[in-house]
Amino acid sequence: MSARFRLLLMVLWLLPLTHAMADEFRPALLVINEAGQGWYSMTWKTPLDKGRRLVLQPRLPFALEQVGPTATHQMGQAVIEQSSWRGETGALVGATIEIAGLRALPIEVIIRIALVDGSEHSAILRSASPKWTVPARATAGAVAGSYWKIGTIHILEGFDHLLFVLALILIVPGWWLLLKAVTAFTVAHSITLALATLGLVNIPGPPTEAVIALSILFLAVEIIHSREGRVTLTERAPWLVSLSFGLVHGLGFAGALSEVGLPQNDIPLALLMFNIGVETGQLLFVCGVVAIREILNRLPFNWPAGSWRVLPYAIGGTASFWVIERVANFV
Repeated sequence: MSARFRLLLMVLWLLPLTHAMADEFRPALLVINEAGQGWYSMTWKTPLDKGRRLVLQPRLPFALEQVGPTATHQMGQAVIEQSSWRGETGALVGATIEIAGLRALPIEVIIRIALVDGSEHSAILRSASPKWTVPARATAGAVAGSYWKIGTIHILEGFDHLLFVLALILIVPGWWLLLKAVTAFTVAHSITLALATLGLVNIPGPPTEAVIALSILFLAVEIIHSREGRVTLTERAPWLVSLSFGLVHGLGFAGALSEVGLPQNDIPLALLMFNIGVETGQLLFVCGVVAIREILNRLPFNWPAGSWRVLPYAIGGTASFWVIERVANFV
C-alpha cells in the first residue's frame, strides 16, 4: 500500500469527526426577570442536539406559581420557552433553583436573574452541581467568576477557534514568533469582541462563522506549503495573519457572549472577565499542544515518510466541511 493511499485513508477516517466538531455545543440559558408587584417572567432556552431537544427542565422554588400557558418556539438550533410566574416580591432571594436532568448531560446551564431592586445574579450549573441558591446580594467577585468560567468553557469547546490556534503552532517557527502571533490574535479578537458586544459593530453571525472556517483552511494550506519548502505569508508576517483573522474570531466570541448576555450593572467587569477566560482556555490549549509536541519529538521513533501531512490535511478537510456547511446555512 502506497504512502499516499495510507495518508488518504487516515484523513478519511478523521473526517467523520468533523460533523460533531462543527456542532459547537451551546449552553442552555435560564433568564428570570422580576417585573414588580410579584410578577416574574422566565425565558428558558435549550439547544438542540442533532435535531433533538435536550431533556432538561428548570425547577423554580415553590414560592412561585406559573400563571397561564408556556409559549414555545424554535429559533435556529434552540428551543425557547417563555412563561409568566406569580409570587411575593423578593421570593427568589435565598431560594434554590434546580435543573432537572442536568446530572445526565455534559452541558452547562447559565442562569441570569434580574430583581426589581436592580440587583443581578448569574451562575453556571453543570452535571456535578445542578442546583443553585440565589444569594442575598450579588458581589463583583461572583460576576467575575461566572463570566471567567463562561469564557474559559467557550474557548475550550470552540473547536474552530482551537484549530486556528493549533495551525498557528504548527506553522510559526520559534517561541518568539509564536508568542507574537498569539499576542496579535489576542489583541485583535479582544478589540472586536468589545466593539461587537457593546453594539458598536454589527456583523451577521453566519458569514462571520464561514470566514472563521476559511481562516483555518488558509492556515492548513500554509502548513503544507511551508513543509514543501515555500516561504509563506504566515512565516514572513505571523503577527499580521493572526491580527487580521483575530478580528473575525472576536466577532465569533461576541456572538457566543450575546447568547448569554451581560449584567447591565457590571458590563465592563463581565466583558473583561469573559475575555480573560478566553485567554485562560487558549493558554491552557497552547501549553498542552506544545508539551505533546515536545514529547513526540523526543520519542525514539521514525515516523513514516509523508506522515506529517495527516494533521494539516485533517485540519483542512475539517475547515472545508465547515465552510460548505456554514455557507449553505446562510445562503
